[in-house]
Amino acid sequence: MLREFKKDHLTVKVFNTRSEMGEVAAAEAARVINQLLVEKDTLNIIFAAAPSQNEFLNALVQSNIDWSRINAFHMDEYVGLHPEAPQGFANFLKERVFDRVNFKSVNCLNGNAEDAEQEAERYASLLDQHPADVVLLGIGENTHIAFNDPHVADFNDTKLVKIVDLDEACRQQQVNDGCFQKITEVPTHALTLTVPALTKAKYAFCMVPSEKKAQAIYHTLTEDISADFPSTILRKHENAILYTDKDSSSLILN
Repeated sequence: MLREFKKDHLTVKVFNTRSEMGEVAAAEAARVINQLLVEKDTLNIIFAAAPSQNEFLNALVQSNIDWSRINAFHMDEYVGLHPEAPQGFANFLKERVFDRVNFKSVNCLNGNAEDAEQEAERYASLLDQHPADVVLLGIGENTHIAFNDPHVADFNDTKLVKIVDLDEACRQQQVNDGCFQKITEVPTHALTLTVPALTKAKYAFCMVPSEKKAQAIYHTLTEDISADFPSTILRKHENAILYTDKDSSSLILN
């Protein structure tokens, strides 16, 4: 590890490479998950789907965890994308996590539900019944968490799940990540867990590698805490850790 420090309540850890970052983050998340499994019969964990999570997720599923006592949730999904499209976040997580270990249950948002509002309410009800213990997330290039882009993020949202329109920076990121070839292919709307739904989790592990995220990390740690930069809310979380590599942290290391 290159460096560790705190910004408000948020612990920040900087690693030399994204693979080291992913492996250490997975080991530390697994340790907390196993501690919680000593205290509780069943846990509820929310997973993010993004290429930035690949190293972390690959290491996590190889950890010694009793997955059969864990209910899995994911945090956002495109509206109207073909159900089998590889860019779908549920499909991403099925390939990398949900189909690789034996969860107690896997609960996915349906971006092709006939009534998206009704689907948001259905999923919110599940989250009400299974309050999150751990959230595993990333940060977008525009500092979004889940699909809470700056123009729709609400730190006091009364909903747990809502439909949002995606801003251009968010949609362009999907192209930058290689998920879509051009921005016109990226859906314009999504279902997302809201900021309060994410921050209610007792523990938050946030993995953000690559130079593409350097500006986002800089804003996360230097701007005032506000919905203009949604990821700044992590600085108010009592048990949140931000894992970065030297590329994503390049603007804050000097």
